[in-house]
Amino acid sequence: MRKSKKTILSELKLHMEEGNIGLLQQNLNKVQSPVILDLLKDINTEEKATVFSLLDKELAYKTFKFLDYSTQKDLIKSLPYKQAAILLNGISTDDRTAFFEELPSAALNEFLRLLSTEERNITLTLLGYPESSVGRLMTPDYIAVKEDWTVKQVLDFVRENGKDTETINVIYVVDEKGILLDDIRIRAFLFVTPEKTVKELMDHNFLSLSPIDDQEVSVNIFRNNNRVALPVCDSFGVMLGIVTIDDVLRLAKEEDTEDIHKLGGLEALEEPYMNVSFFTLMKKRVGWLIVLFLGEMLTATAMGFFEDEISKAVVLALFVPLIISSGGNSGSQAATLIIRALAIGEVRISDWFRILKREIFSGVFLGFVLGLLGFLRIVVWSNFTNIYGEHSFRIASVVGLSLTGVVIWGTISGSMFPLLLKKAGFDPATSSAPFVATMVDVTGLVIYFSFALLILRGTVL
Repeated sequence: MRKSKKTILSELKLHMEEGNIGLLQQNLNKVQSPVILDLLKDINTEEKATVFSLLDKELAYKTFKFLDYSTQKDLIKSLPYKQAAILLNGISTDDRTAFFEELPSAALNEFLRLLSTEERNITLTLLGYPESSVGRLMTPDYIAVKEDWTVKQVLDFVRENGKDTETINVIYVVDEKGILLDDIRIRAFLFVTPEKTVKELMDHNFLSLSPIDDQEVSVNIFRNNNRVALPVCDSFGVMLGIVTIDDVLRLAKEEDTEDIHKLGGLEALEEPYMNVSFFTLMKKRVGWLIVLFLGEMLTATAMGFFEDEISKAVVLALFVPLIISSGGNSGSQAATLIIRALAIGEVRISDWFRILKREIFSGVFLGFVLGLLGFLRIVVWSNFTNIYGEHSFRIASVVGLSLTGVVIWGTISGSMFPLLLKKAGFDPATSSAPFVATMVDVTGLVIYFSFALLILRGTVL
C-alpha cells in the first residue's frame, strides 16, 4: 500500500528524533522535493542542514530552488564549507543568480568564494545586468546545434550533453558566430528520419528576448505564447542564454504578491510573512496607514465645512457612512479591475478613452441601482417611523441622487488613477484600493451635501 505524505513525514521526523541517520538518509532519497519541503518547514536550521547533507546531489539541487531566500541563506551558512560549495556550484545558474541577487554586498563576497572560477565568472556576468532585467533570469545552459547537422547528430549530441542543460525541450540553431537562426522543439527531431538535416526542419519563426528587457516583458511573452523556454540574444542576434518557464512563474508569483500587498495599502514584503521580523512588518504597514489616516482627516475637514447643514438637519449625518462607503467600494472595484488588466496586458494606456466610456456606463448603472435602493429604503421606512421627518421624500431624493453621483465618480476615479500613475512612470498598484477609497470619501461628502443644499434649501436647510 502506498503511504500518504503525512505518514512519510511522521516517519522521517521519527528517524530524526531517534538519531537514526542511516535510515533517515535512505528514506529521504526515496521521496520527492515537495515532501522534503514540507519536512523543512517544521524543523530548525541545524536540522535542515542535516537533511540537506544527507540528500543526493540532484535532489538537493531541486529542493534548494524552492526554498525562500532567508532559508536558503541560513542553510548555506549552516552547512560545512565543502558541502555548501558543492550545493552552490551544482544548482542551476539562474537559480543561483536569483539567490545571489538578494544578498547584501558583504554576504555576496562571502558566498562568491564558495564558487569555482568558471561558475563565479558566470554568476558575476549575470549579476552585471540591470536589476529586474531579463539578464538576471537567464541561464547559459542550453542545447545549440548547427543547421548542417543531421537529426542523428543532434540526438547523439543531446544524449551526451543534455543532462547538464536547463531544458532539452527546445533545440537552438546557431551559426558559426553564435547568431540565433531558429528554435526547434525536440519532438520535431523524433518524428523524422535520422538523415534529415536541421536546415530542413527550420522555419525561422522564433521569439527572443533581450538581456536588458524588463522582466515583466518576459512574463507577458510567456503568458501570451505557448513556450517552455525563450532564447536571449544581444543586439547583434548572438545567443547569450535562455529563460525558462519555471523562473518566469516564480517571477510572476513575486509580482502578483507585491501587487496584492500594494492593493491592500502596505509596502510589499520581501520575505514570507512568518519569516518577517515584527519591526519590518510594522515598518511596511505604518507608512501607508499614516498616509491613509491623513487622507481621512480631510473627510473630517469636509464635514466641518458643512457643519451648519448637519446641525440643521441631523438626519443627514445618518447617511454619511452609506454614501462614502458606496463611493469607496465602487472606486476600489474599478481600480482593482484596471490594475490587474494593466498587469497582464489586457489594456494599455492608449485605451484610456474606451475604459472611461465603459466605466461611465458602468457607474451610471451601478449608481442607479444603489441610488434606487437607497431611495426606496427611506421612502418605505418613513411609512413606519417618523425618524426622517415630514420631508422624508426630499431626503430620500438627496440620498438616491448622491449615491448615483458618488458611485459614478468612484468608478471614474478608480479606473483613471492607475492609468495616470502608469503614464507618469509609477507602479499602478500603488493606487491601492484603500487609497482610492480615501480619495473618493472626501469628494463623496462634497457631492452629498451639494445635493442636500440643492434639494433641501428652504425646507430643513
